[in-house]
Amino acid sequence: MLKSKTRWIVRKSDQQLVKTLENELKITPLVASLLINRGLDTAESARSFLYGNEQFHDPYLLKGMDAAVNRIRQAIENQEPILIFGDYDADGVSSTTVLMLTLKDLGANVQFYIPNRFTEGYGPNEPAFRSAAESGIKLIITVDTGISALHEAGVAKELGLDLIITDHHEPGPILPEALAIIHPKLPDSIYPFRELAGVGVAFKLAHALYGKLPEHLLEIAVIGTIADLVSLKDENRLIAKKGLEMLKVTKNKGLKAILKTAGVNPQNINEETIGFTLAPRINAVGRLENADMAVDLLLTDDPFEAESLAQEMDELNKTRQSIVNSITLEAIEEVEKNYPIESNSVLVIGKEGWNAGVIGIVASRLVEKFYRPTIVLSYDSEKGLAKGSARSIEGFDLFKNLSTCRDILPHFGGHPMAAGMTLNLEDVPDLRQRLNLLAEEQLTKEDFIPVTLLDHQINVEEINLSSLDELNLLAPFGMDNPKPKVLIRNVQVAAMRKIGSEQNHLKVMVNDNGANLDGIGFGLGQLADHISPASKISLIGELAVNEWNNIRKPQIFIQDAAVESWQLFDHRGVKKIHSMVNTIPKEKRTFVIFNKEQHDNMDYSLKDEAILIQNEDDAKAFDTHQANVVLVDLPPSKDIIWHLFNGKQPARIYAYFQKESSDFFSTLPTRDHFKWFYALLLKKGPIDLRRHGDEIAKHRGWSTETITFMSKVFSELDFVTINNGFITLNKQSQKRDLTDSITYQTKQSQYALERDLLFSSFQALKSWFDEVIEGSVHIEEAIK
Repeated sequence: MLKSKTRWIVRKSDQQLVKTLENELKITPLVASLLINRGLDTAESARSFLYGNEQFHDPYLLKGMDAAVNRIRQAIENQEPILIFGDYDADGVSSTTVLMLTLKDLGANVQFYIPNRFTEGYGPNEPAFRSAAESGIKLIITVDTGISALHEAGVAKELGLDLIITDHHEPGPILPEALAIIHPKLPDSIYPFRELAGVGVAFKLAHALYGKLPEHLLEIAVIGTIADLVSLKDENRLIAKKGLEMLKVTKNKGLKAILKTAGVNPQNINEETIGFTLAPRINAVGRLENADMAVDLLLTDDPFEAESLAQEMDELNKTRQSIVNSITLEAIEEVEKNYPIESNSVLVIGKEGWNAGVIGIVASRLVEKFYRPTIVLSYDSEKGLAKGSARSIEGFDLFKNLSTCRDILPHFGGHPMAAGMTLNLEDVPDLRQRLNLLAEEQLTKEDFIPVTLLDHQINVEEINLSSLDELNLLAPFGMDNPKPKVLIRNVQVAAMRKIGSEQNHLKVMVNDNGANLDGIGFGLGQLADHISPASKISLIGELAVNEWNNIRKPQIFIQDAAVESWQLFDHRGVKKIHSMVNTIPKEKRTFVIFNKEQHDNMDYSLKDEAILIQNEDDAKAFDTHQANVVLVDLPPSKDIIWHLFNGKQPARIYAYFQKESSDFFSTLPTRDHFKWFYALLLKKGPIDLRRHGDEIAKHRGWSTETITFMSKVFSELDFVTINNGFITLNKQSQKRDLTDSITYQTKQSQYALERDLLFSSFQALKSWFDEVIEGSVHIEEAIK
């Protein structure tokens, strides 16, 4: 048995709708199910999603667009200084870049400002606005920020600044007082799509300003759209799909430089290029220094400047990774020592000196490890403030729950699954207590078990190049259109091994009904120690095409595995038990020993987990149900093992069966052997075994032990008398069967025991244990 790391839930699809889409669009059941699970349950909507018939919406459907465009055009015409006020993440950087390129192209006198994460924090702030007014700025346009800036909007009005807010974060109950607010989620919004990223809103403003779709900006807009994890449907899908294609042939000097520095082949660009290559490097700048560098990179026309900035960003990203790893280790220790998950439904932790720029990543890692809503705070004791980032789990809306704590959160904003905040240090315990009480009301025990939602259960024979090419019609993947995860259930392991320089990855081939599929599990190398070769495994993961030396083959990127039935692990012949100990789960781990001397000499470190079983009653009394049982030595008989496991369903059995010397490879004489030896004694009379035993054995090709054994059996049956090494036939002895001899019985029993348990094939041993566990083999058979 092997437990999965998460709860697997396969989405259910209306099979009638699946059939309808299959027939009308000529697609596979897999793709039809995926479309339906994404809410695309009509042929028209599914066809549009697959083949790209969607259109961009009219930007003027966004409330405030008329007023914003008119004011910006006025500023361009009068050459009034304009300030674009952005944010320091990838969405904010790309939003700033989109409007900078647009306004410069339209002839505006424009500059940008991104606050410093460490000295100013998130969003508009009064000193920045006052400084802008002093420098002659007349119009401020926020991008990816501003919807919560109530005070700052008042400051702008006081200073005579016109303020246009473009944002996508959740609006609060009171909106800032501004010339225009462009936001798809405003309460009275009639805009058809509410899930634009910050850069999506900036792109719509550019669309309106140009009077046509600014396709040249899609390669920038795609960065923030994918990086900010917004729903990849409707306009966001259009931005992502068209933007990725444009990114492959970009002429932007900064983008080309950063892709080259990261070693990306432009033709292989997809959504993962942004998620794992571009966005982390752009974010690293704002997390560690000032995000201006990232905007400068995307705006520059100088290839040398672009190359220099790209390399500097790459180094910052490496530094960011190191800092994240260090803080994560400290944060895990803080949770385990002071805020254990047993008594904390929400984790709220912090420490002096933690880099405020990376704590959002740390919060995500803690959610992965502990599966609790998590807030990680950086403490500043001089200012008496705590600055934090939060990440959540399904079922706990961060924005909604943090909104109930507004009285102690002077600055906060975000989404249901992520948020940022600043609060007084003295209010941190209060925040922790309040959120934990809210979580206890809203979350059940089951909510704290991680869930993996699966799109489809699929058979190996259904996975081929044609079906995978069709699957890629759903790309690009992201929020609300995740990369499909499938379940392959109860398939045979055809081959399995650890790979990688540290042997930390898993390479596997599975077989089902004659069809094979390769699988790779990055970071899952340890699973090889927990999957027996005879087991049928279930896998979940993402399907892909593996291309190598111009050969294309389907494969699955394994994310988790499970074995539903009990497993046998064969360690017979392993010399030292310690070489296998670390591969055995500690949960319900027991070392079963049948020999008292062996038990007394058991390694001290394993003594507490060892149990001595000497008879059937001991075996019956011991509960092996769902246990991981190591059979350390050979039992005196198979019936003890029968009583140990019959009907008890262990999780795993580890067959070690240590034995110092074996009877199996010494000759077990047949009845013909005994007949010949009896005839020799009858013919030759008394024989001195000390002098002639070796000669007799050599003559017959036997071992001396065989002669000794047969002599002892004859003696026990009163067929002979042995005196001072001389063996003499008792001619008046009664006829008896060899099995009447205790020595013969013991030898025969031991031989059979070793044959069946120690020297049998793996499959034969597994089959016998199967019968014992299932109760289909009876004790009478077990003791033969």
